This record gives sequence, structure tokens and C-alpha cells, in this order.
Amino acid sequence: MSEAMQETRTASAPPPAHYDVIVVGGGLGGLYALHRLRALGLTVRLFEAGSGVGGTWFWNRYPGARCDVESMEYSYSFSNDLQQQWVWPERYGTQPEILRYINHVADRFDLRRDIQLNTRVTSALFDPDVRRWTLKTEPGDVVSARFCVMASGNLSTPRVPDFKGLAGFRGRCYHSGLWPHEGVDFSSQRVAVIGTGSSGVQMIPLIAAQADRLTVFQRTANFSLPARNAPLDPERERRHKEHYPARRRAALETPFGIAGHPAPTQSARQVTEQERQRAYEAKWAEGGSISFLYSYTDLLVDQASNDTAAEFVRQKIRGIVHSPAIAEILAPKDHPIGTKRLCLDTNYYETYNRNNVSLVDVKHDPIVEITASGLRTASTEHGPFDAIVFATGFDAMTGALREIDIRVQDGGTLADEWQAGPRTYLGLMMAGFPNMFVVTGPGSPSVKTQMILAIEQHTDWIADCLVHMREQGFTKIEAARPAQDAWVQHVNEVADSTLYPLANSWYVGANIPGKPRVFMPYVGGFAGYNQKCDAVANNGYEGFVMTT
Repeated sequence: MSEAMQETRTASAPPPAHYDVIVVGGGLGGLYALHRLRALGLTVRLFEAGSGVGGTWFWNRYPGARCDVESMEYSYSFSNDLQQQWVWPERYGTQPEILRYINHVADRFDLRRDIQLNTRVTSALFDPDVRRWTLKTEPGDVVSARFCVMASGNLSTPRVPDFKGLAGFRGRCYHSGLWPHEGVDFSSQRVAVIGTGSSGVQMIPLIAAQADRLTVFQRTANFSLPARNAPLDPERERRHKEHYPARRRAALETPFGIAGHPAPTQSARQVTEQERQRAYEAKWAEGGSISFLYSYTDLLVDQASNDTAAEFVRQKIRGIVHSPAIAEILAPKDHPIGTKRLCLDTNYYETYNRNNVSLVDVKHDPIVEITASGLRTASTEHGPFDAIVFATGFDAMTGALREIDIRVQDGGTLADEWQAGPRTYLGLMMAGFPNMFVVTGPGSPSVKTQMILAIEQHTDWIADCLVHMREQGFTKIEAARPAQDAWVQHVNEVADSTLYPLANSWYVGANIPGKPRVFMPYVGGFAGYNQKCDAVANNGYEGFVMTT
């Protein structure tokens, strides 16, 4: 039966409105949660706002969209048959290829029959008397479940700056996270791109190759390393698959959840400048961000060591970009390398050598308004433009949850609880909100790891917890507030022991005006975090309160 026919059948014959578990979000996290929990014999329903599964890979279809984790790692591990049989064509998966993989998983494991698309969840209310969540959706569904699993994603709420005059722009506007599914042809157009984070870095070279004229507006320069993407070597694939299970186990013992990178043994300050240069040159030639950050033990905790790596990359930028003035604008100087998400690119810096590309530094000449034909900075009118592309990122980690009105009857709301920033226990649950789990929530490694590994680890923990509750006759679980407070303090202490807080990044919500500045991911390393989660479960789910 075709995918379209399956979806039509599901939509025309909705199942009953009472479930054991409701999963919110149809990305990689939600799909695995559906698969894993359904295998326990639970009745599960998944709601997805989009017209297809895939989450961030469904929405982010901009030119050049590609994962920055190698494809052999960025994939599910729960099925050895799946990981052995799927063939990735390139070192780094493209958006279309990753979405094809996700759809294959949905079909292969018969997930679509329990998925309701085009259904945005608007509210979730917990009734303490019956110990159930009632959810309402935009189409008007009212459904209830004993448990909720929020798999709404870390990068799923696009941020479009509220520029004065935007509504009056006569051209077309696009956002990297809401890209038209039919694609966009920029041939012979005059295009503005606002933003030079990961999305901007990936799309700018491709738009430049199409457009008649491209003007890039950069507020903050970001470090970008060469991806060195290439077709996946069959022999390399064979060797990788031969040891796939062992590599997956090894990844659990690493800080970033990625195996294959030998752990460094020396500080950058313990070696000579010549040795450092050789090491950095080798990493630059190899490509990839994890490999580069693994050059030395202290690149993310020692400013002097970090400076050696940052200056190496700045010198590379100066050597690539022909204009010294443009090179200096592109060379980051306001944050340690690696404290914002490191970008991976193909010919990004080289793009600024093209005659049809110009760069505007809006940190020193800020955008004042969008005009009917272009945009105006404090000193200059820019344009005319046929199109403006916003590569301005997301309300990361908390945005999708805060868009849902989550509350407890006669109790608190999530919006109030998180008014000063997100608070969770292990990134899995929030005190005061019983029976609601979060997949890769704030306070967990999430975006600082290989995300699919983090998804599987969280979902497996949740599944094991539900089995324990069923066996013991418990119907309610809640994070204890003292345990949550201690964990939040630990997350902040770990972050403060590193260089991460020195950057105004989306890790602290700096890209969202008015958002509390709280460091959201856990940067103590995936291995230690995984051990902590296991210890909590082995100690009778210490820090959680379960009742019958």
C-alpha cells in the first residue's frame, strides 16, 4: 500500500481518544518513542504538526541543508538489520537523504497507523484525580492519556526577527526552518541572506552560485570548519558495518556520543607551537568538528589553549578570503572556538571571493528596517532585493514546549515554572508535572551529543521506567523538586567550569530577545550523564516520586 493511501486510511478512521501514551512530535525522537513504547503493549498515538514525519528534517529544506554528524553515526542503532542494510551515499547526509531514511523507518516498522499528521497540540492539562493528561489540538481533537512523551524537538520553533517594515516588503521572504517544499530558484535574482549560523553557512555558497547578486548580513561571525564531504567509500562503509554494534557501544563511553575519535591525552599548552600547527593542520585536512575539538584535552576549558585553536582557524580564514577587510569581518573574535555550535561548510569562505557576493557587518551597522524594496541599516540603504532569506535560527530547546499551554489542574503552568529559564530533572521530567516525559530536554546532553544516540538513550530510559511502574503497580511519577534543584545547580556548575558561558549562543537563548539567559544543555559529557541516569534507575528511580 502506498504511503499516501496509508495516511488517507489513518485520517479517515481515527482510533479511540483514550491512550496509554501520547507522543508529541513526529521527528526522530517521536518515531522511536512510538516504536519502543508500542512494543511494550501500550496503546500509543503520535501527533505531528507537519504534513509528514521527519521533524527538523521535514521543515529544513533550504539549499545545502546537511547534517554535521557523519551519516554512519547519525542513524538509529536499535535495529541491526536497519543499520546494516541502509546505504548512505555520502559522508554527511543531505536533508533529502535523511528524510528518505526517516520515511523508510516509518514504513519499515509500520509506524504510520498510529501517527496523526497535520495536528498541532495546543494544550495539555493534567487532572490529578484521574491521573491523566488531556490534550487539545488545533484541528479540535480532545484526547487523553496516562502518560505524555514530549518529543517536540530542540530546533523546531523558527525565529523570524520582528523587523520594522517587514510586512511591506514587495519581494519574497523565506526562513531556513520553513522552506517551501517545492524549492526556490534564485536564478537571476538579487538576494539578501540575514544570518551566518549553521543554516546560513550551508546555504550561502549555493545561493551565491545561482543568484545574480547576493548580499549577506552578518551580526556575529561564527567559526566554520571544512566538512570534506565526499561519496562514502564502500570499503570504509564495509569496515564500519562490520563493527557496528561495537562502535555503538563505544559511543556510549564518549563525551559527544560519537565513536572513532581517539581521546586526546595532552593539553594544547603542553606541546610546542610547531606540534600544535601540525595537529591542527591534520584535523583541518580531515574535516569535521568533533575531530577538531578532540585535538587536545582542554580546548573547551582553558582560554589560553582555546586561543591557539581559534587563531589557527582565523588564520585559515585570512588565507582563504582575498579581501583583508572582509576576512577580518568573517574571523570570529568575540567567543572561544567551540562554545557556539561549530559550523561545517563546503566552500563557505571561498564564496566571499565571488564578484557577485558582498558582506555587511550589522554588528557595527545594524539593520533598522525592511523597506518596500530592500532593507536599511543605520548608515546605508541596501537593495533592491527580489528575496530576503532569514537564516536566523530557532527558539532552541524550550520554544516548542513553551508554545503548548502545559498546566496541571489547580496547579502550575510550565510557562510560570520556566519564567526564569527551564528547570528539569535530568532533562527527562519537570517537578510539578506528573507523568510527562521529555525526550532530550534542557538539562540533558541533547544538542551537545549525537542526537539520535541521545534520543535512543532517553527513550529507552522512559520505556524501562514505564515497565517498572507497571510491574510495581504505580500510576503516577513525578520529579522531586529537591532533586530537580540539585540537578539544575549541577548543570550550571558544570557549564561554569568550561568556556561555554563566554559565548552569546542559542545554548543560553541569546538569539531570542527577552529569553532568560540560562545555559540549557548539559556539557558534562554523554558518558557521565548516561551513567547518572542508570544509577538513578538502579537506585529505585532516586529523585522521582512514584505512587499507586
